[in-house]
Amino acid sequence: MVTPLELSAGDTAWVLTSAALVLMMTVPGLALFYGGMTRAKSVLNMMMMSFSALAVVGVLWVLFGYSMTFGDSAGGLGLVGNPLEALGLTGLMSESAMSGSIPTLAFVSFQAAFAIIAVALISGAVADRMKFGAWILFAIVWVTVVYFPVAHWVFAFDGDTTKGGWIANTIEALDFAGGTAIHINAGAAALALVLVLGKRLGFAKEPMRPHNLPLVMIGSALLFVGWFGFNAGSALGANTLAAVAFINTIAATAAAVIGWLVLEKLRDGHATSLGAASGVIAGLVGITPAANSVSPLGALAIGLVCGAIAAWAVGLKYKFGYDDSLDVVGVHMVAGLVGTLLIGLLADPASPAGVAGLLYGGGLEQLGRQSVGAFAVMIFSFVVTFVIAKILDATMGLRVSADEEAQGIDTHTHAESAYDLNPFGGRLGKGALAPAPAVATETTTPESLTPEESAK
Repeated sequence: MVTPLELSAGDTAWVLTSAALVLMMTVPGLALFYGGMTRAKSVLNMMMMSFSALAVVGVLWVLFGYSMTFGDSAGGLGLVGNPLEALGLTGLMSESAMSGSIPTLAFVSFQAAFAIIAVALISGAVADRMKFGAWILFAIVWVTVVYFPVAHWVFAFDGDTTKGGWIANTIEALDFAGGTAIHINAGAAALALVLVLGKRLGFAKEPMRPHNLPLVMIGSALLFVGWFGFNAGSALGANTLAAVAFINTIAATAAAVIGWLVLEKLRDGHATSLGAASGVIAGLVGITPAANSVSPLGALAIGLVCGAIAAWAVGLKYKFGYDDSLDVVGVHMVAGLVGTLLIGLLADPASPAGVAGLLYGGGLEQLGRQSVGAFAVMIFSFVVTFVIAKILDATMGLRVSADEEAQGIDTHTHAESAYDLNPFGGRLGKGALAPAPAVATETTTPESLTPEESAK
């Protein structure tokens, strides 16, 4: 039996709360953020990608994903966990199944939310043009052959290096809450996927503005709140480490908004609401790997740099000609890379991580470790995702038809519209009833109304 001293109710409550916060980041946070940034004709499809990521990854995580990520390293190589070790989470309901001061299933739940949002992030790059069925299959394959192994590399810490991941235990690169495992990983995958998928019709020729900026702002705010579970929850306890991660998250995000808006004002002449919302995300991404290893001043520096660099990086898609619809590459891959590398410069030995970066007299050693970890994940994710996308494109096709793309995926794929302007209701798919014809009378025909009557 587990004694009360072994189980911390406070730690357990914080981790379970954090798991809920991270789940909120995907649904509704990311769904609203991405949904508002798309055009009105595909907003439901965009939001469905987040919902479907939650569905398929949640099932796979229970079946074998947790075991592949946190099971003992297969063959002792540090590449992937044994998928059979905790197949179906068997044996983890016992009171003796503990991870530190919390039940193992609390940790399993927390990490499930990480896996879900890692997949959902990629969807923003393919807005308006990817088949929904192809997205589902891509999500299943990608999370299995890319995310689960990479998360094992980065998150599976173990004193015995033959059991845990090679980046965490052999290279000893720091990634507190997923700068490499989630953001660089998803960003590199997004780049590979859009290179295979191709550009939207009219890309760089027609305006493709967000259709609902209030939704973007709401989604960004929900992501900000949920991210405290992401970062402070990674302390796996209600303790000083969680408090450090919490304040660093506030500091970096605030500075990133300033960095983004200043660059936007200098470059374009305007500080926009979309820029503020995007700056929030850039700062959150940048501090994620470093939340336990820098001081609050270091967090301000990371946020300011990530906000400005991400604001610049989102324009690279026009220069290089790849269509990353909602800037997953420019924000997540770039800010994740910058935040991960800046640990090598700004890591404070007084922080919970206890590591000294170059500016604190630690030399270049930690920067080298951070570089190996970051670029190994980036290259692996890009190459494997490119192969997955090519195979799926050759076998089932990744892209909707030109007509479906022009008219909108919502009506063709989901038989629905986000904004039903039909006063008679009804579905929009095949076989839907046509609306009844309007009855033309002198009092109801629009053309017969005076301007004053129309206003009423």
